[in-house]
Amino acid sequence: MALRFTSEQRLDDGVLEREFTLDEIPGILWTPASAPAPEPAPLILLGQPPLGLRKMYPRLVGRARHAAADGFATATIELPGSGDRPRWDAIDQARADLRRTVAAGEPVSDEIIDALVLPLVDKAVPEWQAALDALLPLPGLGGPVGYSGGVISVGVRLAAVEPRVVAAGLFAGSFVPRAILEQAREVTIPLHVLLQWDDEVNDRQAALDLFDAFGSTEKTLHANMGGHTGVPQSAGDDAARFFRRHLR
Repeated sequence: MALRFTSEQRLDDGVLEREFTLDEIPGILWTPASAPAPEPAPLILLGQPPLGLRKMYPRLVGRARHAAADGFATATIELPGSGDRPRWDAIDQARADLRRTVAAGEPVSDEIIDALVLPLVDKAVPEWQAALDALLPLPGLGGPVGYSGGVISVGVRLAAVEPRVVAAGLFAGSFVPRAILEQAREVTIPLHVLLQWDDEVNDRQAALDLFDAFGSTEKTLHANMGGHTGVPQSAGDDAARFFRRHLR
């Protein structure tokens, strides 16, 4: 895939923000004010929910600034079927089925979860790998690579198949297919998993089962009281310490 930068701006803290396209996939790269430095900056891939880059931008740029203060570059790309990318009828249908099921107070079936998540994972993970192929050779960038947040099933698959990702911070806040639960056993890199204990849209036991399934010998579960959007500020500080420990 061909990388082409489409815009560039320097944020008020000196962080360089560059929007790009990877073929038809929109993305954003943030690099610290000190880049290029004598040593290439480690890169953290910023995962996101399927709400679109424009909607998620305030949160993403906040995470990017936080990481830049530690000397890390960050990048994100638009998920398939989200934001400015073409609509994906199959995923839209799966989301509609999920909304109807939840509204009716019925349990969400494995069939709905698989239809919603697995096609997204199958398409998104190779795109993240293509983004790494395009970004890592850029001046001032290099390994090691971390992955942070987003759809947890995407993070699990990427951690299992991409050797350039050496540490991952995951948010247990989305449905997980059984196939991804099994693949979690192949993940052996250090993990920092965040769980909101009273998450109204996430099955707590399923999140605990996933954490238990990870094959990593170094894995930490940080559970906080509160709902899906009640993540405390301290959680970001804990994640930052995790990446400083494993990407430096």
